[in-house]
Amino acid sequence: MMNQNQPPSDGRHDDDSALADFLASLMDYTPTIPDELVEHYVAKSGFQCPDVRLIRLVAVATQKFISEVATDALQQCKARQSAAVKDKRDKQQKDKRLILTMEDLSKALHEYGVNVKRQEYFADSPSAGIDPASREE
Repeated sequence: MMNQNQPPSDGRHDDDSALADFLASLMDYTPTIPDELVEHYVAKSGFQCPDVRLIRLVAVATQKFISEVATDALQQCKARQSAAVKDKRDKQQKDKRLILTMEDLSKALHEYGVNVKRQEYFADSPSAGIDPASREE
């Protein structure tokens, strides 16, 4: 027979204590993204919170998102470069550096619902696109 004074153990108490422990641990944690930067963007979106634990929770979530996007972009880059090596089997690729391109990043962000579009006009230098006769020398 169940004791009527004792509430049933449904795991809520465990979840609440785990959440409380996690929030308390955020006070000692210094995230990669500074609190001031998170506070700025949170305030810019219209939300103000004096609790530093919540600000750090947003910073940790943002850091995780950036890490996942960077990892996915790295996988896109590796796949692109391995496809390029297969196309050019004659030449041995001496340069093993991985170069993050906008194409890799936009594919990775697209998986998370973020669509990145290139600008219609992109200049490599401030003087690109200016008539050579009108450039200041």
